[in-house]
Amino acid sequence: MKRFLIFPCILSLLIGLLVGILLPIRLSCGEKPAALVNAPSNFTPLPGVSQPDGNSSAAASATLEPLVPEANFPLLGSACAVNRCFQQGDWATLAAYVHPDRGVTFTPYSTVDLDSDLNFTASQIKNLAQDETVYTWGFEDGRGDPIQMTFAQYFERYVYDRDYTQVPQIGIDRIMTGGNALENLPDAYPGCRFVDFSFPSADPVNDGLDWTSLKLVFLPEGEHWYLVGVVHGEWTI
Repeated sequence: MKRFLIFPCILSLLIGLLVGILLPIRLSCGEKPAALVNAPSNFTPLPGVSQPDGNSSAAASATLEPLVPEANFPLLGSACAVNRCFQQGDWATLAAYVHPDRGVTFTPYSTVDLDSDLNFTASQIKNLAQDETVYTWGFEDGRGDPIQMTFAQYFERYVYDRDYTQVPQIGIDRIMTGGNALENLPDAYPGCRFVDFSFPSADPVNDGLDWTSLKLVFLPEGEHWYLVGVVHGEWTI
């Protein structure tokens, strides 16, 4: 794993600490700063994640916790690195982050089902973008039709449908925006931690119904943070 790489998100955090910005701390995996939200101070790692009530954006802003660098820098570094790999289509580097035994599972909507969601090994990830196989990834929200796509098609629609290096909000072990779908990530991935890259809304006219998110789930083993889950979130019927 290329742990020596320093990504813009880490630099932003370090600069924020050096200049004495404690709350809110700003994080960015791209050019725009994002509000970083920790889980509450009494948070117990999964499966006990605490979620905001009502308007998640407002609730999250009201419960910002100071960043704990030594606890969260490795997790954030890995999450931003994976985010960058997705943005740049760097599958070889991405494969180095995938868990060597568990692989990585892709979930098209917020509700995780490890029995049916597709799982790929690190070696498969390296060549998956060129894979022309049509997989069944789940079922379309509202219509119930099977999601039958190649990985490239699925990636464009259900993984990187927006540039998640430019999100305005990032949650650590905290789901930033939710809808009608069951948010069961904490129960599905016990012993893991996650980072939620969230776009609460693209256009105020849509009253928040156009929110999207990319949740990256990691399993810590020794000094490594291995990617085990990629969960796409959006408004559902």
